[in-house]
Amino acid sequence: MVREFPRYSSSVPEPRSWDQNYSNAFQATVKAQTAGGNESKIGFNNVYPPELIKCRPAAGSHPLALYVGESPLKTPFTLVLLEILLVIVATRIVRFLLKPLRQPRIVSEIIGGIFIGPSILGRSKKFTSVVFPEHSQFIIRNIGIMGFMYFLFISGVKMDFAVVAKTKKKHIVIALVGVFIPLLMTEGVGFILRKSMVDKELAKVSTIGGIASSLALPLFPVIYPILKELNLLSSDIGRLALSIAVLSDGFGITALIVFEAALQGEGRPIAILWYTISLVLILAFTLGVIRKAMHKIIDHTPDGQYVDQAYVVGILLLVMVMGFFTDMFGVAIANGPFWLGLVIPDGPPLGSTLVDRSETMITEILMPFSFAVIGLSTDVEAMIMAGWQWMAPLFAMGITCYASKFIATFATSMFFQVPFRDGVVLSLVMCLKGQVELVLFIHWMDKRMVGIPGFTMLVLLITIVTAIATPLISILYDPTRPYMVHKRRTIQHTPTTDAELRIVLVIYDEDSTAGLINLLEVSNPTISSPFSIFAIRLIELVGRASPVFIDHQKEEDEADLKYAVSQTIHNALKLYQESKGDYVKLFNFTAIAPIRTMYQDICELALLKRATLMILPFHKECLDTLGGKLTEMVRRGIRNVNTNVLAHSPCSVAVLVDKGHLRHPLMAFRGHSDLHFVMLFLGGADAREALCLADRMVGNPKVLLTVIRFLSYNFEGDIEMEKKMDDGVVTWFWVKNERNDRVSYREVVVKNGAETVGAIQALDDHNCDVWIVGRKQGINPVLLEGLSNWSENQELGIIGDFLSSDDFDGTGSVLVVQQQILRGQEAGKGGITGGLNIC
Repeated sequence: MVREFPRYSSSVPEPRSWDQNYSNAFQATVKAQTAGGNESKIGFNNVYPPELIKCRPAAGSHPLALYVGESPLKTPFTLVLLEILLVIVATRIVRFLLKPLRQPRIVSEIIGGIFIGPSILGRSKKFTSVVFPEHSQFIIRNIGIMGFMYFLFISGVKMDFAVVAKTKKKHIVIALVGVFIPLLMTEGVGFILRKSMVDKELAKVSTIGGIASSLALPLFPVIYPILKELNLLSSDIGRLALSIAVLSDGFGITALIVFEAALQGEGRPIAILWYTISLVLILAFTLGVIRKAMHKIIDHTPDGQYVDQAYVVGILLLVMVMGFFTDMFGVAIANGPFWLGLVIPDGPPLGSTLVDRSETMITEILMPFSFAVIGLSTDVEAMIMAGWQWMAPLFAMGITCYASKFIATFATSMFFQVPFRDGVVLSLVMCLKGQVELVLFIHWMDKRMVGIPGFTMLVLLITIVTAIATPLISILYDPTRPYMVHKRRTIQHTPTTDAELRIVLVIYDEDSTAGLINLLEVSNPTISSPFSIFAIRLIELVGRASPVFIDHQKEEDEADLKYAVSQTIHNALKLYQESKGDYVKLFNFTAIAPIRTMYQDICELALLKRATLMILPFHKECLDTLGGKLTEMVRRGIRNVNTNVLAHSPCSVAVLVDKGHLRHPLMAFRGHSDLHFVMLFLGGADAREALCLADRMVGNPKVLLTVIRFLSYNFEGDIEMEKKMDDGVVTWFWVKNERNDRVSYREVVVKNGAETVGAIQALDDHNCDVWIVGRKQGINPVLLEGLSNWSENQELGIIGDFLSSDDFDGTGSVLVVQQQILRGQEAGKGGITGGLNIC
């Protein structure tokens, strides 16, 4: 026999609960019956309300249940496995279906949870009794609450309150106005409608305050994952929104503490005192003991290494310990894990290790159960049956909060002269809601502040608003648009004398640094045409949420010593700069960002510094091994970064495939110090840019240059305007270098791509150190006919990919050049982009 207590619901009519009257009646009946001497015939049905008693057979555990005719779902373990499978598959299917609609993951997972709940599949009593019987729902609920606990813990680990110290007046004012205006407006509407509220629990002061504060606060754990999905973390709006969210979280923690104190103090003022004492003890233990322990763990971890696995397991267990104590002391179970995450230093080594080892398990396994809890508690039919009179006050409070938050944030943004479209987008971002609000809604149901109808209304409200706001954000705000400019920033249009060449040098790791420095040296900086080099070291963002951009010229105290691993690279560049004297000016930067948004930091730096050329290392590096063979080392995620940079760069781009033979000109090589470069000119804007770069390189007395121009047979497929500009640049180059013995020029006529490849293979010279080629813009398609099908690395173009592949026997490095694509020409990507202006 199993005695079940129904979940509290404030909908009408309320089910009877096991209260003190039933308890007294039970005791009185037992005493009366036992006094009569008939202890064996106690009448339980006379004292228990009928709806509270349910009898069911004990769960079976027969190992061969299927073969003896029993359902395997009668055993608890197989039932839980089915529920896990159903929950994860349902959420994944909904995410797949809604992805084309630009819906964030949070919306898809809420809808997936609702799908298996009583609103859709759960309407079938057969489905519910088989898949989600009442005696198994407590397992899903407990795992789901654990999912929310670990989600808040990881969110706390990623948060960096140090950004508060760097916030500007604009951020603080927008955060304050965007929180307190909707908070006051929502509470005002709640108090105005208080007398007309049918639900007396909702009419309480603590309930109105709790709902108003939860809807008014833009919370960091909610905003961060959506901005990450939209690739906006490194954008101006993303950085502004995250700073405001961190400030708002400070307000939110305070508001939740006040709300919990007010809730526990209703009718029992002494409870506020005990709540405060418990809170102080927990915070003192967290800040005084746990934080010091975390720093000791970091001190015992060698530089550049992961934290020991035992520490990771211990901290993850500590999450449950903190949840237990905060729940035991009445401080709300989710607070403890979140506070624990806040005191753990973000970034490497501890924060990054925790996120790297646990985030996938939390988001992909535990969180689907959390949304299943939401779905199983959401009942649209119950909300409809409660009626509009019951739901209207709650709906009015929600709409008032969202409207006032949008207007207040937008008006404040306009006051600080934020662009109109950016102000709209920022206001929409501040309206996003998600996991934290869902945890609070569950907490309110446990506290009997809202019932199933009110819970359903709140869940649907935040889902609809987030589902509308997120696609609007992605439509209204394109973080890449500012990078495309109208002004030409190309090598072709930069004078070779009396003008500096501004170069952004992108460095992913130490291995590619030597090749990049050697490329700078052969590019021939001179006193009349010096180089300004803006070297940006990129580090993947792990273990923290807010991207970091460090200008090492301004931050003398090394803004983030935990990323001092890049110091070796900066020292190598500094030595190169010192060796060149006035020929080279060096500026070092470090960007810590997600792989998906690294290109934004690169393009923004190039835009702000008015760079002419950007140099990228290829995502594969060739290493010499025993026997003279080359093996490839692939840099994870770098290919996408390079592709995005090529698509959105505000200047020309060169991609270096370093095969280890790009040596410093002063180093002896095969008995002599000359370097042999071969430039393949196939026509078009990229080829013209590559030829202008090669012309700068041949100014170095240690460089020999061979230029091979490819022409189609009978000029088939030529674009007249492109052909004229190609002729102009080639003529200029030939006239300039006619008397230069270190320059040779040849022309080759081909009929198709096969003959182009054959001509290149015939040119193969093992003394070639670097092949220079344009990427793809404006190339006569006849020259590449039949080659596009086997090309794998589109960022190199067809010929560049061939030169760097194993099918080509040459061991020389490859430099692929793309001329700047001006704004308005993105769609064509192959149109006429270079004028006749020749340097």
